[in-house]
Amino acid sequence: VRVPSGHYSSKHFFFFFDNSPSQLFLDDARIKNFTSCFKERKFLEFFFKRIRPNDITAETSAHYRDHFPFVSLCGRERNFIRCDDVPAVFTHVFREGGGERLCYGHAGDALSVPWEPARVCMFPASGRVYHPAPERYGSVGLIRSRLAIELSKDFSFGNGEEQPPTHFCWNGTTHELDTEWWKSTYINQRGEVLE
Repeated sequence: VRVPSGHYSSKHFFFFFDNSPSQLFLDDARIKNFTSCFKERKFLEFFFKRIRPNDITAETSAHYRDHFPFVSLCGRERNFIRCDDVPAVFTHVFREGGGERLCYGHAGDALSVPWEPARVCMFPASGRVYHPAPERYGSVGLIRSRLAIELSKDFSFGNGEEQPPTHFCWNGTTHELDTEWWKSTYINQRGEVLE
């Protein structure tokens, strides 16, 4: 990679995040499966805590923005990331104290957000289920397929099955779903439609 004059030298690495199994790979890995993905929890925690949208103003970053919409910064190192959907994939819900949290990044419970059952959002066209995530991930995270299938059993479709669910039952409580929160997220910015 050629760095334009006037910019300090930095190393660039390219990653691919596969949303389906929620695995991180070097982008140029020929075979992408469990044996070639990154699995070390401390590394994954470090990497995911530094992700943000690739809006760096340096000329080199602008060149990669279309193909690698996210970047994880580590000093002078630039880890450019492309993904099927979004870089945060929620894997499981766990109890902590009096509340529940939703984990992501395969870093155990080290990476999590408060679980908000009323803010689960399912897109009928794709079947994908989303939940709010930290802003650095575009304010939205995908719920892993295995977990989404379990959660979808408790959706109610008050406007018909061709429309997004209107209610979600969690631990015996029925929540009216907020279908507006996702409009300020990365998935809306790229043109996704809920209906």
